[in-house]
Amino acid sequence: MTSPAKCAIVPDIAIPPGELLAEEIEARGMSQRELAALMGRPPQVISEIVRGRKAITPRTAIEIERALGTPASVWVGLEAQYRLALARQDVA
Repeated sequence: MTSPAKCAIVPDIAIPPGELLAEEIEARGMSQRELAALMGRPPQVISEIVRGRKAITPRTAIEIERALGTPASVWVGLEAQYRLALARQDVA
């Protein structure tokens, strides 16, 4: 019998969740500055997340949830998947 780990499909690329956040902002016709204002955070924070230079922390995920309505668990999950993909690349 094959173990579940051997059957799992593992992507070979790491997509920063900030890219998806940028797409979501654009789809809503918002600017990064507007999202930052809704979240009560400096615009630089959103810019750094979008550029992949800053991680989406659980606190930030909750703020995004409140601003956009997308569950915080989605953002935390995307960040975890991204970090795991980066770690796999480092180990490979």
